[in-house]
Amino acid sequence: MKPYVIVCACLCVCVCVLMQNVALSRTADQSSSHPDGPARNAVDGNRDPNFAKGSCSLTHQESNPWWRVDLQNVYTVTAVMITNRNEFENRLDGAEIWIGNSLEDNGAKKSSFCLPHFVFSFLILFSNSEGRYVTVFLPGTKKILTLCEVEVFPSDYADGNHVPNLALRGKAFQSSTASGSSSASKAIDGRRDSTYYKGFCTHTLEETNPWWRLDLRETHAVTSVKVTNRGDCCAQRLDGAEIRIGNSAENNGNDNPKCASISHIGAGKTVTFYCEGGSVMGRFVNVIIPGPKKILTLCEVEVYADQ
Repeated sequence: MKPYVIVCACLCVCVCVLMQNVALSRTADQSSSHPDGPARNAVDGNRDPNFAKGSCSLTHQESNPWWRVDLQNVYTVTAVMITNRNEFENRLDGAEIWIGNSLEDNGAKKSSFCLPHFVFSFLILFSNSEGRYVTVFLPGTKKILTLCEVEVFPSDYADGNHVPNLALRGKAFQSSTASGSSSASKAIDGRRDSTYYKGFCTHTLEETNPWWRLDLRETHAVTSVKVTNRGDCCAQRLDGAEIRIGNSAENNGNDNPKCASISHIGAGKTVTFYCEGGSVMGRFVNVIIPGPKKILTLCEVEVYADQ
């Protein structure tokens, strides 16, 4: 799949603020590191192009330097935004962006794009480029690779219907967490993988009325919610769960109006629940299981609203 390109920093304001940067604070590596330019500086959320401010990565001079971020999940990447260093803007000329799931050749597999000369920020739009690793590779001898920010934006469209999944833009919380690999954010990572032990699902402790809450950051007329159930065991745990939507944060949002009830979702299945009455206005989307000695596990929650 070949990407197509739009150049301008202001486009990022229009497009990228609506999407989740999945590279932010992820694990980054590079072929070599200058003491003042570790790889992590390019995923710190700071686009300052002044190297002296301490927010850019920097390799030593070498042949074929590279920088790579591990997104920790596989995403269908829609766009990558690169912020260049302002003092040596031509150093990135001819660099290549690689997206894929293999670490062979330091991740130089799958879809790619060659960067032209640019001064500040460059937004590259990709068409269905799937991968866990995003690599910036600079071919040639006596090269220095500097990146002041790398932002990666996944597709937030589902089923090809061009309706955005609002959950990808939100922030998730839950009543308790069984382990560090089962945090609330796992239900909005863009993956419907239903195998809990792969690390893509949430998991609370056994408790009374466990809940999971999504903050959409603004009010929407929510029409439907898609829920993916755990597939490797315990599908019945979600039986009787309720989806509640509203603007109140009291009682952790669990007193908001009910959108729908979950009678049963088969193991590993994704089911769409349509809100009663057509839509429910709200900023918070909750999934709660009423009753004692309950465990709440969600492998993905997707939220759709009237446009």
